[in-house]
Amino acid sequence: MVNTFEELVSQIKDRLDIVDVVSQQVVLKKSGNHYWGLCPFHKEKTPSFSVNPQLGIYKCFGCGAGGDALSFIMKTRNIEFMDLIKDLAQEFGLEMPKNLQRSGEASKDVKDQMVNATSRAAEIYHNLLVKNADGSADDVLRYLTKRGISRDIIKKFHLGLASKGYTNVYDELKKDFSDEILEKAGIILKNKDNKYIDRFRNRLIIPIQNEFGDFVAFGARAIEEGQMPKYINSSDSLIYNKSKLLYGLYTAKEAIKEQDSVVLMEGYFDVISAQAHGIENCVAACGTSLTTDHVKLLSRYTRSRKIYLSFDTDSAGQKATDRGAEIIKEVFGGIGNIKLFDESYISTSNDRYSCEIRVISPPEGKDPDEFIRSVGAESYRQFMEHAPLLVDFQINNILKEKDDYKTPTEKARFVKRIIPVLQEIGNKIIRAEYTEMVAQALGIDSKILNREVNASVSNQVPTETFVKNVTKNQTIYEKAQKNLLSVFLVPGSPLSFDLIKTIIGDTAFEDETLIIVKSTIDKLTCTVNNVKELIEHLYTEFIQNPEMQTIVTDLISISEAYKNLNSHDFENIIKENINKIKQCQREHEREKIRDLYNNVNHDDTEALKIQMQLRDKINNRRKMND
Repeated sequence: MVNTFEELVSQIKDRLDIVDVVSQQVVLKKSGNHYWGLCPFHKEKTPSFSVNPQLGIYKCFGCGAGGDALSFIMKTRNIEFMDLIKDLAQEFGLEMPKNLQRSGEASKDVKDQMVNATSRAAEIYHNLLVKNADGSADDVLRYLTKRGISRDIIKKFHLGLASKGYTNVYDELKKDFSDEILEKAGIILKNKDNKYIDRFRNRLIIPIQNEFGDFVAFGARAIEEGQMPKYINSSDSLIYNKSKLLYGLYTAKEAIKEQDSVVLMEGYFDVISAQAHGIENCVAACGTSLTTDHVKLLSRYTRSRKIYLSFDTDSAGQKATDRGAEIIKEVFGGIGNIKLFDESYISTSNDRYSCEIRVISPPEGKDPDEFIRSVGAESYRQFMEHAPLLVDFQINNILKEKDDYKTPTEKARFVKRIIPVLQEIGNKIIRAEYTEMVAQALGIDSKILNREVNASVSNQVPTETFVKNVTKNQTIYEKAQKNLLSVFLVPGSPLSFDLIKTIIGDTAFEDETLIIVKSTIDKLTCTVNNVKELIEHLYTEFIQNPEMQTIVTDLISISEAYKNLNSHDFENIIKENINKIKQCQREHEREKIRDLYNNVNHDDTEALKIQMQLRDKINNRRKMND
């Protein structure tokens, strides 16, 4: 157990990686030593949001927002500092200091109890199936065997069985968990008589794990002919949000990292069948359409952001493909170009595109699960290897129907369908190549089609309005004060904190907020050992004051200009800013004296004496500056 709150915060910060934290909300692209993305705090089209992994900070050069990992979580989750520390301490297995623990506080909060209850329920369902502890177990095992799902796969995915009994699971779990916890976890519900019963009965159970392996929800499939609905899924809860969780990610994430690509499928059994046959980088949404949060989650596991869409080949599957592609483009479009053509040469950069979307669409008209079971995993891999890029898939799909359009009017109507796909190709040369190909396939003049496509591109009206951020103009005096404070925050500084403070001496600051920052730095430099520790402590000191945190971030940004200087140049920088501050102070004092001099009553004898004294002071100041 840590002894002080400061120790607890320090240990939590040690466990937080700023890139991982921000990546949960923002799609990041590495450029040099920093990562860049679209700011989550204001609307923008061009990335101005920067993450510095070395210093553990973020800064938006558009709206000015900045801070460390803790402040980012607080701002994006809208959570108070103490509540966040409690949550993170529990997540990392750290105990709160005794003086901060509430008397009689339970050792586990509601979320922990819900996860434990769900895990226990998953064990009960699983044992009913694998130990043949229920009359329906043999039928379900035969059904799974027909689908090519072996006992090893049943164990890997922890598949289970909910019996026909109304309270079997409830009777077992209520010994250790309250009704409130079990209901919140979606394991039980009230019947028309207001009594609790099992939510899932007479169904094949598919436990759902989050990316860390915790059991948080269930999918339940009907096992009898005519049993409706076919699937029942857990509702969203404190531990489960289907819009942010992907089925199979826990078992797929290492393969996604290794292969630097992911296959998005539609159903639980598509993923189970694919992973069972060695195609391990597959995931699926849990009873919902693909969301931006799903895509952001995947971006943390594949650097190249290469995504295969492998949905059903029917009309509903085609719509899901188009909708999924739009979501992916929405997420990644802001950080660069979507890959829209295959090069005939090897790219020299692994990060050339913001993402790559390909479509796996076997001709047999089967969903991935059916295809893999009937045709084979090797054939599926071949289709995966030769999967076309999204634009090729969309154009080819439309061109399949070209023979249905014969008259000029029908062809004109057909062209209107294909123009939106062509106009998405930003590269003019590549767009012209595709336009030529389509024109030949349709038997029309390529120049006319090219003119129509280019006209459509020119006439596109932006659908979003971006508000220009107006930054407050800083005075020379304020800049000099910030420059002087920033020298404390230069990584690898050639001068010690003590030497910097000696050189600065009693240089006076005027800005009230900067005075507070300076006094805090003076205090902290007596205890910290290096710049990284100083920055961490500054953010902690000002955790409840976003304005101060923004100033700290600005100082860190300014300090970048002073990196890699030798001690002589570094000392000169400090002295230059001190001189600039003193010069501004003299100018301010001169302004005050001038105002007094001009306002003195010339008819008053005593006032004339004051006027003469002020004039002498002005002259003396001028001589000092000359």
